[in-house]
Amino acid sequence: MSPTTTANGPGAGWVDRYAETMMRTFATPRLVLVRGEGATLIDADGRRYLDLLAGIAVNSLGHAHPDLVAAVCHQIATLGHVSNYFATPPQVRLAERLLDLLGASPGGPSPGRVFFTNSGTEALEAAVKLTRRTGRAKIVAAENGFHGRTMGALSVTWKPAYREPFEPLPGPVQFVPYGDPEALAAAVDADTAAVLLEPIQGEAGVRPAPEGYLSHARAVCDRAGALLVLDEVQTGIGRTGAWFAHTRHGVRPDVITLAKGLGGGVPIGACIALGEAAGLLGPGQHGSTFGGNPLAATAGLTVLEVIARDGLLESTRRVGAALAEGARGCGHPLLAGVRGEGLLLGLALSAPLAPQLAAAALRAGYIVNDVTSDTIRLAPPLILRPEQAEAFIADLPALCEAATATEQTGSPS
Repeated sequence: MSPTTTANGPGAGWVDRYAETMMRTFATPRLVLVRGEGATLIDADGRRYLDLLAGIAVNSLGHAHPDLVAAVCHQIATLGHVSNYFATPPQVRLAERLLDLLGASPGGPSPGRVFFTNSGTEALEAAVKLTRRTGRAKIVAAENGFHGRTMGALSVTWKPAYREPFEPLPGPVQFVPYGDPEALAAAVDADTAAVLLEPIQGEAGVRPAPEGYLSHARAVCDRAGALLVLDEVQTGIGRTGAWFAHTRHGVRPDVITLAKGLGGGVPIGACIALGEAAGLLGPGQHGSTFGGNPLAATAGLTVLEVIARDGLLESTRRVGAALAEGARGCGHPLLAGVRGEGLLLGLALSAPLAPQLAAAALRAGYIVNDVTSDTIRLAPPLILRPEQAEAFIADLPALCEAATATEQTGSPS
């Protein structure tokens, strides 16, 4: 792919209007996107891009997937929203399906319960409130962890630039180095309500938990009587080639948060509590106007059904492994390594040129994410085809060269 950049096309007008109407919470948009087909996006000027970010791990089934389109169209024509004074079949079926995937079905040895939200941040807010019902307040979270930007979620998000403008935040929260078992054990005490971790730290540059770390966290929590909360907002629902990333570690958390890929682009999140934790939040202690509405729940059910029917877990493992292997074999000195699992990969760079590489990729027709200064994040739709991954790998050396040349000359090559 090699779209031609045009500074004065139809997209430029939309960017100007965006700047005049939107709060300045985001950077200037890099593109104005108007349509999607599978793993391809089309901008306002008609240029096509291979989407290797999927809305930051959201569009599990790509864009305009026929099953998802048909399901949500049928549901909105049937019943779009009711309040939580009432139940709907899609809501109940989705809760049952998620619990079944976690081995926590009603009547089983370790049942669970689901609270639906509209986003990962809201799922984390529910989890934080749930931990307070233990009678304790302290949360131990990880350095470089990201859990959202609302006040409760922000309190357990590490990055000082996000936190400091809004302090004081709810607490107490103690941050420990991610992957350091001794530091974690030292921080968890009799006042600790929960330990909060990501199986793979996404915003930190796609950094997986070291082998044995989550098992150690489980043991530490058990000794202290604390809850183990795993944030699977980015890693869950097939992203790593398994329904949930924590299952590879052989641990069972007390609470799991989900969102992003669950709705395939329709906003939905979930806070799932297992075992004794399932009974901590009682009537009137939390709520959501839109959480679990039949439209979003139908989208979630459809995503789960298509992933299972089309073998997308196995495909994610296979295509992700090929993508990682191809990147490792790129042969350009800028590529220093690859981290991650399945279709959540971090291309580690030998220099802080991720913004330049992302810009070069965009000019060549690829959407990637410069998640840190020295890491490119890839989180494409789970429907990514092998030949699409191969096209990116084939162009990667030239993209690295363009990024390096940009750094040397100070202008795009």
